[in-house]
Amino acid sequence: MRILLMLFMGVMSLNVVAKIHTELIDYKDGNVTLQGYLAFDESIKEKRPGIIVVHEWYGLNDYAKRRTEQLAELGYIAFAADIYGKGILAKSPEEAGKLASEFYKNRSKFRSRVNAALDVLRGNTHVDEQNIAAIGYCFGGSGVLELARSGAEIKGVVSFHGNLSTENTEDAKNIKCKVLILSGADDPNVPPEQIAGFEKEMNNAKVDWQMNIYSYALHGFTNPANKQSTSRSVGYNEKADKRSWEAMKIFFDEIFK
Repeated sequence: MRILLMLFMGVMSLNVVAKIHTELIDYKDGNVTLQGYLAFDESIKEKRPGIIVVHEWYGLNDYAKRRTEQLAELGYIAFAADIYGKGILAKSPEEAGKLASEFYKNRSKFRSRVNAALDVLRGNTHVDEQNIAAIGYCFGGSGVLELARSGAEIKGVVSFHGNLSTENTEDAKNIKCKVLILSGADDPNVPPEQIAGFEKEMNNAKVDWQMNIYSYALHGFTNPANKQSTSRSVGYNEKADKRSWEAMKIFFDEIFK
């Protein structure tokens, strides 16, 4: 009985230790009001690295929030950026495409929105300002690459199945951080010629970059909701999802050492 009681108390203490705090935070980019999502483990008192999370083209939805919480569970302070504006979420692929295209066509605006989120995270008193990175999914993967191309003072960016193209490849010379690309081998949105162009862009700018390509993985391979997708170009791949998350963790261990 005593042993069982000790085991029970041990489990209870673990549950108390890992307490993830979440909150919505309003902030601005110019005159536009945005609403991001902050998550961190309240039990950790010392300063720790911060991670920006940039959402897919549907907007700051539950998927992006869950990824933010997962990062908090790893001990980071994570802040999910809002690119579109407070309360704006796409209800269909057509609406998402319209919202995303505004930022693909205006990369300076895209960069400004991600940098606005970076300012919020950097202003958090629990964040180690010298150790900040950013991750993004699909549309958000493009967003964190634009953050890097803007010359942001961060340690690294991770793009999950994001588009790799940009308006001006010369801007890669502004990149001051390490870059990790996680892409699906069967993703039609990231064809071989785009990958080749990105390699040339990064090498010409002498960026420290790496790329993992996952077999049989389509666009959006990390999102379980894509199991239900009727699109031939989109689909969930459990192996690629898990492998890419582990690759991100190894990357963070390297850049934050």
